[in-house]
Amino acid sequence: MRIIRLYRNWILLLVSMLLVGQAFAAQSDPLASWNDGKAKAAITQFVQQVTDKNSPHFVPEAERIATFDNDGTLWSEQPMYFQVLFALDRLKTLAPSHPEWQTEECA
Repeated sequence: MRIIRLYRNWILLLVSMLLVGQAFAAQSDPLASWNDGKAKAAITQFVQQVTDKNSPHFVPEAERIATFDNDGTLWSEQPMYFQVLFALDRLKTLAPSHPEWQTEECA
């Protein structure tokens, strides 16, 4: 039993260290879930410019405004995802060339 407890403690310690390491790694990259590319680089550069007091593009905290969409903050304005609107628009466009859609179910 003592060996089992020792192994369990070592495994718990190892898992804890891995979780802490991941937390620190996530802090070093503010957009860790994003792929590296132009969009990520542009956003990161923009944020650095507007938050650096020595930058000519600096914006004081009191004047910073952020607007988010499609995450619930503007849900009451348009309670339907853009993807659904796109799909409905495509259906309207393609329906005239597919009269079978009115009588046959999709498989």
